[in-house]
Amino acid sequence: MMNNNPGVLNRFTSSLTARQVNIDSISISPITDRRTSRVTLVVLLKGQQESQQLLAQLDKQLDVFDLKDITDTHHVERELALIKVNAPANKRAELLAMIAPFRASIIDVGSSDVVIQITGTREKVNALLRITADYGVLQLVRTGVAGFTRAEDQ
Repeated sequence: MMNNNPGVLNRFTSSLTARQVNIDSISISPITDRRTSRVTLVVLLKGQQESQQLLAQLDKQLDVFDLKDITDTHHVERELALIKVNAPANKRAELLAMIAPFRASIIDVGSSDVVIQITGTREKVNALLRITADYGVLQLVRTGVAGFTRAEDQ
């Protein structure tokens, strides 16, 4: 969590850059108290020691508080992806059958393409991307992972 003030996110991400940490995914939005934002950050680190060092570095910032590494705890996470896929009319029924097990949906239809929406874990989104690759992915946008610990672990 962090205070929702100008420059806070910049200082937060600058700390990561200074430590040469690459952001794999970041999701940020205000919570019910609009003065506070929840940040869900996915970074690839070498181990637990590097994770603890990064948390300690970020915890030094005045506007950052309530830091948690939820990697090894029970947590809920979701990501939204919009995938524009090449889909001629004669392939659409087949494509619809392929995306059904993922609970994905078609949210826009063009003359030669469709836009698929999927919400789920990163693994689920990646699996659907592998399936749709054969049709030809024309455009892709992903929100980044949002998540927090399950109720029993809080």
